[in-house]
Amino acid sequence: MMKIGNVELKNNIFLAPMAGVTDLAFRIICDRFGAGLSYTEMVSAKALSFSDKKTNTLMKTDNLPTAVQLFGSDADIMAAAVPEVEKHGLFTDINMGCPAPKIAGNGEGSALMKNLDKAERIIGSVCDKATKPVTVKMRSGWDEEHINAVELARIAEKCGAAAVTVHGRTREQYYSGKADRGIIKKVCDAVSIPVIANGDIFTARDAKSMLEETGASAVMIGRGSQGNPWIFRQIIEYFESGEVLTNPTPEERISLAMEHITLMCELKGEHRGIREARKHASWYIKGLRGAAQLRNKINMATSLDEMRNILSELL
Repeated sequence: MMKIGNVELKNNIFLAPMAGVTDLAFRIICDRFGAGLSYTEMVSAKALSFSDKKTNTLMKTDNLPTAVQLFGSDADIMAAAVPEVEKHGLFTDINMGCPAPKIAGNGEGSALMKNLDKAERIIGSVCDKATKPVTVKMRSGWDEEHINAVELARIAEKCGAAAVTVHGRTREQYYSGKADRGIIKKVCDAVSIPVIANGDIFTARDAKSMLEETGASAVMIGRGSQGNPWIFRQIIEYFESGEVLTNPTPEERISLAMEHITLMCELKGEHRGIREARKHASWYIKGLRGAAQLRNKINMATSLDEMRNILSELL
């Protein structure tokens, strides 16, 4: 059992927000395998202010335990978006960690770690407007010369945030190198609110050692879940028994890939669903005999039947 603010969650193993990945279909799949909380793709506060239909679609939750991740750089616009966000999610999660140039280059995401005064105004404004918990996701800092996650976490706590997530890399690292568990531990030692640890969790053992080494309250799984929603069940098993009991067979991987892709087509329409599902299909079959030869076919697939036929070649 895990509690953030006044919200109780079934466990402390969370699915990270990932643009272009954590849509409703993937969140439904990960919830089935045990994710205690899932995060939406990034939602633009500015787009919400214009009642953008696509943005509202990103926030659909199907009544799953979900946090909506909000990004922006204007405190007033961020605060104004909160009531709409709260119609959908259990939390408003403020993005202060995205390294993408189109986000950070606009003064949003991880760029806010370079301007802690602005970050404080945003967190304070969002917390003042919210009736549900507010959380903040950050990186260790902008670069190695500016490691300031501890300072930002303290600001978040002071402003009323119910939890913080720390990815143990700087913005300049993107996803290279190794996540720094030391900075996550320093944040845990500095604040009394829950800290969610993120970065390089690809196995159940990674999750357990992350919690042990940092003292974090929860772990957040990002790239380790891509094509591998079983990781949530494996972590639960490992926490409970010290063993990983669920290792999917190639047939199970292909079967779930087909189910996931079908669900994407049902939710988004076949034309869009298949195109967005190509990367998921490649992730599911990674490492299987014959998978490399099929990747080009997958990336050219234009219909659900075609995708099913391609994946069936591996059975």
